[in-house]
Amino acid sequence: MRIRIVDAFTDRPFGGNPAGVLLLDGGFPPDSWLQRVAAEVNLSETAFAHPLPPGGDADWALRWFTPAAEVDMCGHATLATAHVIAAAGLARGPVRFSARCGILTAEVAADGTVTLDFPTSSLTPLAPVPEVDRALGAEAKSVHDTAEHIGDLLVELADERTVRELAPDHAALRAYARRGVIVTAPAEDPSRGYDFVSRGFFPAVGVDEDPVTGSAHTALAPFWAARLGRTEMTGLQGGARTGLVRVRLAGDRTLLTGHAVTVIDGELLTAPDTP
Repeated sequence: MRIRIVDAFTDRPFGGNPAGVLLLDGGFPPDSWLQRVAAEVNLSETAFAHPLPPGGDADWALRWFTPAAEVDMCGHATLATAHVIAAAGLARGPVRFSARCGILTAEVAADGTVTLDFPTSSLTPLAPVPEVDRALGAEAKSVHDTAEHIGDLLVELADERTVRELAPDHAALRAYARRGVIVTAPAEDPSRGYDFVSRGFFPAVGVDEDPVTGSAHTALAPFWAARLGRTEMTGLQGGARTGLVRVRLAGDRTLLTGHAVTVIDGELLTAPDTP
């Protein structure tokens, strides 16, 4: 079985967010096997996809696993999967994925950029959570809960420097979100090519820090659109590894655009478990 490692939301190798991608011929193998493969790949997400019969609502079925759990929505691994499908010549035009969070669409442009069409997250203001401040080591300006399939706390911090210098207590953060904690602040200098910064911590699903979280930008887009007065923006996410996500807020949908680069193309030698 062919397996690729793709760096998403970057136009150069060893940047952005790496994801494993396996395109399956038939249906999904048992969950236990999918989880073991994801643990072996040991990236923040490994995507598994298989083609669906023509004429339906979607072209491919898609699932995502961290090293520890299956998740409802993942942007960077979806972008990586669309990149692989296009590079293999398996689709032309938009690709529709059927996932736990509904139908997601990806389209690869002539320049190689991939645009994802995802549902926009709701944002519910919350009272300050002192325990989260202590776990982060920084005081929140505001805190919001995100939609069901994301399940993050969105925490606004004072400035870009605070976001970049965070060294959170990951074990303590595990107790305060269904999936993780996204921290964000306005860009110190928008002339550098981005409007806001963020970092994402997901210890509850086995990922202490995710370099570039596409799904989180479905919440970051409406959050920053309300503050910056624009529907098109660029976010920079990451700590040691970073990537850029171009976002366009279109009502109840958010478009996420970025590049992808395949860095490893190999063979998985262990066959799936039999049901």
